[in-house]
Amino acid sequence: METCVFCRIVAGELPADVVYEDDAIIAFKDIHPEVPVHLLVIPKKHIASLAHVQTEDAGLMAQLMMALPKLAVQQGMEQGFKTRINTGRAGGQEVAHLHIHLTGRPSLK
Repeated sequence: METCVFCRIVAGELPADVVYEDDAIIAFKDIHPEVPVHLLVIPKKHIASLAHVQTEDAGLMAQLMMALPKLAVQQGMEQGFKTRINTGRAGGQEVAHLHIHLTGRPSLK
């Protein structure tokens, strides 16, 4: 999907403030953060939305979910964080590429 902005980030065609990357997923800072910590965690594989996940994507989805708590701690959110997946236009999804919003505030010491 050469027109997908997230696919272009994955391909290195567009800049992003990447905080994590492995073979299947990438996490970067949202350019319009809602709170102090606001990451977008996406699969490198283009999947339009949560409604488009197939059985064959089960391992990838598990990898995404397992990365979230680790990323939260890495970003200083040891005491808690929020996750959100907007699905479809009516669900508030702005980019047609599955992405998880990982948000919160650094933990109080």
